[in-house]
Amino acid sequence: MAKEVVLMKGNEAIAHAAIRYGVDGYFGYPITPQSEVLETLAEQKPWETTGMVVLQAESEVAAINMVYGGAGTGKMVMTSSSSPGVSLKQEGISYIAGAELPCLVVNVMRGGPGLGTIQPSQADYFQTTKGGGHGDYHLIALAPASVQEMADFVGLAFELAFKYRNPAMILADGVIGQMMEKVVLPEPRPRRSEAEILEQCPWAATGRKGGRKPNIITSLELDPAIMEQRNLHMQAKYAEIQEKEVRYEEINCDDAEYLIVAFGSCARIAQKAMEHAREEGIKVGLFRPITIWPFPSKALENRAKQVKGILVVELNSGQMIEDVELAVKCTMPVEHFGRLGGIVPDPDEVINALKEKLINK
Repeated sequence: MAKEVVLMKGNEAIAHAAIRYGVDGYFGYPITPQSEVLETLAEQKPWETTGMVVLQAESEVAAINMVYGGAGTGKMVMTSSSSPGVSLKQEGISYIAGAELPCLVVNVMRGGPGLGTIQPSQADYFQTTKGGGHGDYHLIALAPASVQEMADFVGLAFELAFKYRNPAMILADGVIGQMMEKVVLPEPRPRRSEAEILEQCPWAATGRKGGRKPNIITSLELDPAIMEQRNLHMQAKYAEIQEKEVRYEEINCDDAEYLIVAFGSCARIAQKAMEHAREEGIKVGLFRPITIWPFPSKALENRAKQVKGILVVELNSGQMIEDVELAVKCTMPVEHFGRLGGIVPDPDEVINALKEKLINK
């Protein structure tokens, strides 16, 4: 049977994929440039077909705490927002991480700081990879570079979130959220039954009396010795994630003399720049982190051994470049090219930066 190919925005693909993957609940609040996630869910009315709860909360703070409650019962729950809205969710995300609960947070980034602009940005990299909220925690963070990946990563994010009992984030930028492309949506899956949830999530709080000892979901611990052990347990979990769940893409890297490192929409621009540069006889490869946490440090370190220099391309003033520099351990020149304020560069700008900062320096 031929798969159905449809044309839609990245934000719309998130919504359709959530329904088809059997998500139990979505709790959100509108903000540009991700409002189509909530709008599409409202239009599709999945509560009539799959039983999925779709609720526009009174605020971003309310939305993330609804996610906290739903996640505590073992349900597949998610929220979406854009940069300032995700900032408001940070306390709740930290609580969810501290309680070791699975959920999905979608961030379609816009420019900042503050209210900034509704134009695209990648300036939430630090907010995502360095924890964002308080405490020593990490989010599993996936950075899509296409509408297809927006759809695919919904399923992958929930798979990883439940595997490690950890919040996951799809970190997209406004370009990927708003652009339209062909996409093959996942086959519909039934929502899990209550019996399946109890079997798969023995830690979940059900609120039912009798049958078993009730679980208490909390991130609070007043005994510092116990709290330290809880943190050490989480650090061991993060080490396992770093060992097993790194994802990245390499294009034309085997013979490359220079590397461009970019994620999200910048990776698409960088790929076109790479193609044009090779037409000029410049051997350039593209290294695209798909998981920005865990960052593919070892893979980049190994690939960097063969090149003369690295150009990091981002829609920010220089954030991922810190992880790149740590990965290659200052063994070669690492330069940055970025645009700010919602301006998206073209491939020629990337090529010019590569020549100016590395080749002709």
